Amino acid sequence: MTSTPDTSNPTGLRAWLHAPVPQTARQARAQHIWRKIKQMLANPSGMIGLGVLLIIIMAALLAPMIAPYSPFSQNLQARLLPPSAAHWLGTDELGRDVLSRLLYGSRITLYMAFLTAAIVGPVGLIIGTVSGYFGGLVDTVLMRVVDLFMAFPSLILAMAFSAALGPGIENAVIAISLAAWPPIARLARAETLMIRNSDYVAAVRLQATPAWRIIIGHIAPMCIPSVIVRVTLNMAAIILTAAGLGFLGLGAQPPSPEWGAMLSVGRDFMFTHWWIAAIPGCAILITSLAFNLLGDGLRDVLDPRNV
Repeated sequence: MTSTPDTSNPTGLRAWLHAPVPQTARQARAQHIWRKIKQMLANPSGMIGLGVLLIIIMAALLAPMIAPYSPFSQNLQARLLPPSAAHWLGTDELGRDVLSRLLYGSRITLYMAFLTAAIVGPVGLIIGTVSGYFGGLVDTVLMRVVDLFMAFPSLILAMAFSAALGPGIENAVIAISLAAWPPIARLARAETLMIRNSDYVAAVRLQATPAWRIIIGHIAPMCIPSVIVRVTLNMAAIILTAAGLGFLGLGAQPPSPEWGAMLSVGRDFMFTHWWIAAIPGCAILITSLAFNLLGDGLRDVLDPRNV
């Protein structure tokens, strides 16, 4: 008789997760997920990156409650004040509280980063798997398009698209996405080339299964772990590109408290009032580093050789 987990009894749940031979597909999946969680918990760099990102995400979500001032309210009598008890991170050239603007700016930066990742991940996965599975003329055409996009530095390409589309957060996301999907497609294609000749794919093909069902149901799921790792590692580049567009005036527009735009304003006061530029710059650095650490941890955990 098939056993079911006793979730009310920790000992029973632990025994169910550590059973040497799983009795059901559900138990096997649960054991696999539990092993990955333990591997992640045992990865110091990955946990540090995850912890920092959770703090940043919570700060962004709770910005209206924890920000001491409005990010847009100006007070010229309090302009260019250094960090103090009244303004923990000082004020900018218009007397706006830097801490409040930093907290609200994290919303914009994370919004742009996650929205871009939500676009480039599926687009790169679909194009890469289709190219790798069909091969021939389809592969040649799609990969030449990828080569065309990868021939330009991502920041320069994003700047060109952003200048053509016009400034703004949504246009910046589209521009960054157009520049960031080719490496994902390359990775998905390489994974597909190794998978498409597998025995289980050949068995499914012999059952006259349509190509789109094979790609979506059998090949794409095998590529997802590698795509997740690559997208996570690319998040740092996405944040830097978004900040670069904001710095150049092609992303979020004033008075939006976007970190790149804050850094652009602070460059005029870099040698006299360091906190205006240093604080958003450190925020960009810490967030990018956290994504890199998390990506390294996920790469170790999702590597199929680490069972």
